[in-house]
Amino acid sequence: MIRTENLTKVFRTDEVETTALNEVSFEIKQGEFVAVMGPSGCGKSTLLNILGLLDNPTGGGYFFLDQDVAGHSERQRAKLRKENIGFVFQNFNLIDELNVFENVELPLIYLGMKSSERKQRVEEVLEYMKISHRKKHFPLQLSGGQQQRVAVARAVVAKPKLILADEPTGNLDSAHGEEVMNMLEELNQNGTTLIIVTHSQRDAEYAQRVVRLFDGQIINENIKGKVSSVKI
Repeated sequence: MIRTENLTKVFRTDEVETTALNEVSFEIKQGEFVAVMGPSGCGKSTLLNILGLLDNPTGGGYFFLDQDVAGHSERQRAKLRKENIGFVFQNFNLIDELNVFENVELPLIYLGMKSSERKQRVEEVLEYMKISHRKKHFPLQLSGGQQQRVAVARAVVAKPKLILADEPTGNLDSAHGEEVMNMLEELNQNGTTLIIVTHSQRDAEYAQRVVRLFDGQIINENIKGKVSSVKI
């Protein structure tokens, strides 16, 4: 599903040049659950933004669904993104002026889905996420755990092939964090490819594979107990 070849991202200002990703190469297959870990500033979020087609790399190749998308325009990236990728953010990123139903419905509106089909799809996913009893509430009327349930529902309502989650339990207590990780694990078991960026070793243990970044490079990968070091 995903393959990168010597992926590089450099941020430049008039006086400073910062290499966020330095020739990162790896693959993620359909149906995998991968956690990306590393200290703050190591390139995790930059990598997630590129994988999610929110940004282009400075150099190297990025192949998504067998397409070389490294040089795609914003319009091309947006089309692929809305048809194939769901996002879950640490800060939920719900729209305060929309109620739960409307927040979850939004990706389907962007896809041009008919109203009747949208209603059925949203009702189904809210029931699946056990949040349907709150569908007329607004985000500020919900607990942190409930808001993240809504965020996950919004991410999966369009049935994306890939879900990207950036610190999905970072603003939750341990009990609500465990609920969210169990939901993500269940989605993966039902066939959705899942990539999470996390500082939490507990969250990373849900993944089948852990990729560790340091200074913009992959330093090792852990596949359910098997660690392989990467020469840098």
